[in-house]
This record gives sequence, structure tokens and C-alpha cells, in this order.
Amino acid sequence: MKKHLLTLSILLLFKTVVSAAVDSDSSFTETEIVLQTPTGQIFGTLTTPHEADKVPVALLLAGSGPTDRNGNNPLGVKTDAYKQLAHALAEHHIACLRFDKRGIAASWKAGASNEAGLRFEDYINDAAGWIALLRNDKRFSSVIVVGHSEGSLIGMVAAKKANKFVSVAGAGESADKILKTQLAQNLKTLSDSASQVIDSLKAGKTVSRFNIQLFALFRPSIQPYLISWFKYDPQEEIKKLKIPILVIQGTTDLQIPVDDAKRLKAAQPKAQLVLINHMNHALKKAPDNREENLKTYNNPALPIDGELVASLAGFINGK
Repeated sequence: MKKHLLTLSILLLFKTVVSAAVDSDSSFTETEIVLQTPTGQIFGTLTTPHEADKVPVALLLAGSGPTDRNGNNPLGVKTDAYKQLAHALAEHHIACLRFDKRGIAASWKAGASNEAGLRFEDYINDAAGWIALLRNDKRFSSVIVVGHSEGSLIGMVAAKKANKFVSVAGAGESADKILKTQLAQNLKTLSDSASQVIDSLKAGKTVSRFNIQLFALFRPSIQPYLISWFKYDPQEEIKKLKIPILVIQGTTDLQIPVDDAKRLKAAQPKAQLVLINHMNHALKKAPDNREENLKTYNNPALPIDGELVASLAGFINGK
């Protein structure tokens, strides 16, 4: 991976495409930027407050699936959560970079046509590339990695050269364990068969024969990615960080339970832990009721959780 990171750092390019204030009364400016990687361009949006002095910048790493820079995806999720978060942080004099993951939205050409060639390390390398780019930008006083959901684990591995790290709704166990738990809860009749496949992938071995009903999850082209993903244990990765850490978890998150945040805190006792009442995985206020909770996943008018913004701003600004 070091070789890939070196190659990536050589190819880093900051490229201004569009620069315009969101509106005449806005306290921030949004600029399109591009990260050049060996396999294609990654496109992002940099939100900068109108400050004369240097400001900290947060690198926002998106969750799993086809999630774009704004926190939306074509599978029925429209929250604008990441865009709202970037704008809210600007009000606290914090810049924010959010981007479309490789293969997603504007970044679709960066490895999108070769699923079998994708590895979890590709996401880590992309995050490390953005960190290097931001560290070399004289406008910023510090770089803070903020990883949401799957982005939490990516950020943990990539954040070694950042100044601070924040996990928001990050898993507290490795992906193979999480998959087993989810399958046992939702596909009980297939959980035993799935566990055998997962165990093989965890050992680094692909599987050619398995229940056809599991094809979407374990199709041959995705198995190399799963092998690369299963290698990383968030409890082990968070132990390696020597920088200030904040772990944030909502109490009405339907995907990541509070216990996962507590596992991260136990693995890294120096980390700060903040539990936010009634915040869900979409980073919005939501009730325990599953049906009502899920409605927030398609309501971009619903604002970002205010306590999340306050907690992030306080940590980033050193308060």
C-alpha cells in the first residue's frame, strides 16, 4: 500500500473548476476540486468560510454504497446530510471537503468499470491523497478526518497524517462479523451457508460454489473486495492513532448500535465519546419507530442534527 500511496502523492493535483458563493448573503464559498489518482479523477466540493486567517478543514468520508458527496444515492436515499454538514461547519469558521467516491456520480470513471479490481485500500488511498492535498494548502491550519459509517474505518487507516480524527456512526467490529450478525437477523435460513462463505473470504480464499440466493452478496467479482475489507478491524485500527479522536454515535441509528461506539471507546480510551439522543444514521433527528425513522432518509428538507454540528465544531476548534 505504501507504494500506491507514494504514486498517488506524486500525482496529486489541486484543480479549481468553479468558484462561486452560494448566494450573495452566504458566509462561505464553494469550489469544485479534483484529485488525480492512477486510475482516474475523483471530484469534490470544497466549502470555505469567508475568513482572512487560516482555518481548519474537515475531510468528510462518506458511508457505504453509491453515496455521493452530498450524502445521497440512487437507491432511494436523499438526505443532503453531507452538504448540510459542510455548510453548518462553515458557520463555525471550519472549511470542509466532501467528494464523490470512486465509481460514484462525477467520479464514476475512476475504477467504475472494473468491480473485480476494486479493493478497500483504494478508498484508503483516495482519503490519504485528499489529506496530502489539504496539508499542502496554505489556507488551512489543520486537517481533520471525519468518517461517517464505512468512512469511519477508511478514515482510521488513512488519518495517520491528519491532525484529528472523528468517527461518526462508525462500526465497532470488522465487516465479516457485522455481515454474520445481519444475516442471522434477516436471512436466518441462509445464515449458516453465508457464514461458511464469509469464513473462507476472511481467510483470504474466494468461493466458487455457494447458494445461488446469496449471489448478489458474494458474486465472484465482489469477493476480492470483501477479502480486502474483512482484513481491517476498527478496534485494532483506532488503537494505532496517536492524534486526538472523537467518537460520535446517535441513539436512534438503525444500522449502527451505540454498543459499537462503546467498543471503539474501549479500544482507544483516550478518545472522546459523544452519544446524541435521537440522531439516526442519516444524521437527522429521528424517533425509535423504524418506519418514521426511515422517512428521514428521503427528506432533504430536514436539517442536520444541531448537536452533531456543535460537537464537531467544538472538537475541531479545540474547545
